[in-house]
Formats: sequence, structure tokens, C-alpha cells
Amino acid sequence: MYISDNKKRQAVRIAGNYIATSLFCALFGAVYELFSHEVYSYSMIYAFAIPLAGGALPFLAIAMGHIRRFPGRISRSLYHAAITTFTIGSIMKGVLEIYGTTSALLPVYWIAGGLLIAGAVALNIAVY
Repeated sequence: MYISDNKKRQAVRIAGNYIATSLFCALFGAVYELFSHEVYSYSMIYAFAIPLAGGALPFLAIAMGHIRRFPGRISRSLYHAAITTFTIGSIMKGVLEIYGTTSALLPVYWIAGGLLIAGAVALNIAVY
């Protein structure tokens, strides 16, 4: 089964949105750390990589035809929510590290993101 041109355009648009999100996260991290009195956090610095690697690359692979199955709407929504959860979790961890504290709630981001990814994959497999 091959992906139609309409689905390829949609995949390119989604990948473009993820690239824009990555650029925003990189800019946000740079500005935040500019005013953090030379305190740095790798979670904040590399938060841009999550939407880039987890969002843009898979949808560019779909658009280029390396992946022949386009996920359904609900599966895509769960996947987008997972990438958003991971990105926000990384930024929050960076904010707390720069501030000099921790929170017991940070693992919730990773657990929720993992559950959302698992749900998206399971739904995508079940539908096809």
C-alpha cells in the first residue's frame, strides 16, 4: 500500500510544524539560559532534539516513502501528545535544574509519554 500525494503533503506539513517547534525550543532554551546566571541544564539545552528526532524525522520518512503506512488520526494525535509530553518534561526538568531544585513529579512526564507512545503504536497496529 502506497501513501497518496495528499498524505505526503500532510506528512510534510506535520514535519514542518515539528521543525518549527524544535526551533522554538532551541530559542527558548537559549534565552532562558542567557538569564540563568551561567547555570546550565542539558535537559534544557537538548529539549529541541525531542520534537526534531521524534516528530520531524518520522514524518519526513513517511513523506519520502521510507514508511509506507500513514497512521490514522487518533494514532497521530496520541503520538503528538507523547512528543509534546516528552518535550515539556525535558523543559520542566531543565527549569528545575537551573533553579536548583528537584520534583518528585518529573518521572510522571516520562511515564505518561511512554504510555501515549505505546497507545499510539498499539492503535496503529490494531487498525491495520
